[in-house]
Amino acid sequence: MPVLPGAEPYRHEGGDVGVLLCHGFTGSPQSLRPWAEYLAEHGLTVSLPLLPGHGTRWQDMQVTSWQDWYAEVDRELRTLRQRCEAVFVCGLSMGGALTLRLAARHGDAIRGIVLVNPANKVHGVMAHALPVVRHLVPSTDGIASDIAKEGVEELGYDRVPLHAAYSLRQFFQVVDGELPQVTQPVVLLHSPQDHVVPPADSARILSRISSTDVREILLEQSYHVATLDHDAERIFEESLAFIGRLAPSIGKEGSTTVG
Repeated sequence: MPVLPGAEPYRHEGGDVGVLLCHGFTGSPQSLRPWAEYLAEHGLTVSLPLLPGHGTRWQDMQVTSWQDWYAEVDRELRTLRQRCEAVFVCGLSMGGALTLRLAARHGDAIRGIVLVNPANKVHGVMAHALPVVRHLVPSTDGIASDIAKEGVEELGYDRVPLHAAYSLRQFFQVVDGELPQVTQPVVLLHSPQDHVVPPADSARILSRISSTDVREILLEQSYHVATLDHDAERIFEESLAFIGRLAPSIGKEGSTTVG
């Protein structure tokens, strides 16, 4: 299936500091594209991959699993490490969980991480029903476009494939067990009004990671997809300042874009 217009992966060849951005479950690079472009404009090398099964139609995601999604960001991270002296990873929602697993497994190879409304658990009745319901019903209502800002839409599926949702639930359990292995500096930004991922997920993550350099920021004006919402500029600026503090060489080299 062809990739939906706007859902394409994004890459930018910049300086010796690299940033990997991970999008969310049933979403696409479109939700992080402005963030990626902002970082690219400031001289960073940026990779924003399209996760397997995403960006086409929800039926394509039904035959993928968390192992596929994680393998994609792991490959991109290894490529960035070959190219860059310092690498950071950022993620939205499930992308935050992917970021945390990369941090837990790659250790000092990642200089720092930025999490936006990171997901840690499948909540509600559906979490317990998924093992059975996924064999009876192929999909349920979508979760895309939880955005407070008028006229802004997230490019994501209007259905949630339940086989993939079950795999996501398993992935969250894996990541939760690995959180104590996360030691890198962290900026965690989350929205008190989030209709997809409750604040309890951020609290859980902060309580279990082993990082000592941690900053928590509330996004009071945004819903779940804060990277496209009223607080987007703050996310971009805070992440750049964080990267600049830990890798002061940013913006020192010229760059070219591949999009």
